[in-house]
Amino acid sequence: MVVIGGGPVGENAAGRTAAAGLSTVVVEHELLGGECSYWACIPSKALLRPVEAVSATRDVDGAVGAQLDPTAVFARRDSFTHDWDDSSQADWIAGAGIELLRGHARLAGERVVEVAGADGTIRVTAGVAVVVATGSVAAEPPVAGLADTPHWGSRDATSASEVPAHLAILGGGVVGVEMAQVYLGLGSDVTVVNDDRLLARAEPFAGELLADSLRAQGATVVTGQKAQQADSVGERVGLTLSDGTRVEADRLLVATGRKPATDSLGLETVGLEPGQTLAVDDQGLVDGVAGSWLYAVGDVNGRAPLTHQGKHQARIVASVIVARANGDLPAGPPAWGAYSLAADHTAVPQVVFTEPQVAWVGRTSAEAEAAGLRTRVVELDIAVAGSSLFRDGYTGRAAFVVDEDRRVLVGVTFVGPGVAELLHSATVAVVGEVPVDRLWHAVPSFPTISEVWLRFLEAYGL
Repeated sequence: MVVIGGGPVGENAAGRTAAAGLSTVVVEHELLGGECSYWACIPSKALLRPVEAVSATRDVDGAVGAQLDPTAVFARRDSFTHDWDDSSQADWIAGAGIELLRGHARLAGERVVEVAGADGTIRVTAGVAVVVATGSVAAEPPVAGLADTPHWGSRDATSASEVPAHLAILGGGVVGVEMAQVYLGLGSDVTVVNDDRLLARAEPFAGELLADSLRAQGATVVTGQKAQQADSVGERVGLTLSDGTRVEADRLLVATGRKPATDSLGLETVGLEPGQTLAVDDQGLVDGVAGSWLYAVGDVNGRAPLTHQGKHQARIVASVIVARANGDLPAGPPAWGAYSLAADHTAVPQVVFTEPQVAWVGRTSAEAEAAGLRTRVVELDIAVAGSSLFRDGYTGRAAFVVDEDRRVLVGVTFVGPGVAELLHSATVAVVGEVPVDRLWHAVPSFPTISEVWLRFLEAYGL
């Protein structure tokens, strides 16, 4: 098997097939460990955690307020990225019995991968399968002047070792708001501009509470406005918005989404369009390619662009490949079976590590309605003994979306300090389709924030 991409998703696929005895090759042209390890999940959360810890000490009477040292915060981040050195990842690859090829990979026909490395180009033919795990790259909006205006992308923001006096952020998705939180905490004057509400894919109240919090922390949050023009004057950068407002800053971060990394993958050699998302079926096979040999996992297939979902996909797809190679793959895998990507459809968990945290899984109320479900939505403040002990003046909110015909949860959203650790219980409830009557007997411990589950069930009428 050949895996194109050595990030956490590709590594999971390769590790599983190698452990099952398949000869496995990984091709990577950047750092082993990928975007998540060096420029996304790991460094961003390493930067966010000190900010959160200091905030917590300020919100508990009797705690001595801590102070942030940006130099130490950046050094801690660097320790998690191993100073952008992937030698430990290469050691793991070798120890797992996987062959590593360093270079740019592209498809060159059925089961054939060309790898352009420092010593020239070689061809590798996969006997069983090729797995594309190339992830995604930043997508920039068509703003006049932006290409000629110096600006940060997400990689620059997570790997920087400077704190700009004023940081303007274009984009109000996960990257935008998390970097707003980081640089606010480190001392920047932050302005966030978004053409929609913040976190537009979450329940509306989530973005509203987060915007209120960022403003209370000193940020300027502008929503419902598009950037029309970008420019630079001297060392300053500027944005002109659709209402004529002018935003100027020392640094501009563009965080407006991502696109699949397939532009130079050679898709045209297998009948696909370069640059497209690789749509897959529930076994991970790429649509439109005959022969059951080309798979795509992670961001590149567009299903659920999150590291944990990509790693889950990789484990499932590797199991499919091994079973198919051994002649053991059952026909028509059932939903939620060992060979199905069913979790991608309606049970994807996500956490945004801001102050407050935002965590959700499953369908929002709008998505459930669009799916034709007859629902009841229970919204309530997170106001229990556990939350009041956790933070003085705790402010949080939760929403539970119940499919009334089956009396099971199909979506849950939490907003508040510390709610990330509540999310897996919600994920189990949604994935397991646990009836609310049964949840009544899952008694939350006292005094914890998880008592919000009891308040939900009481509000529901149990």
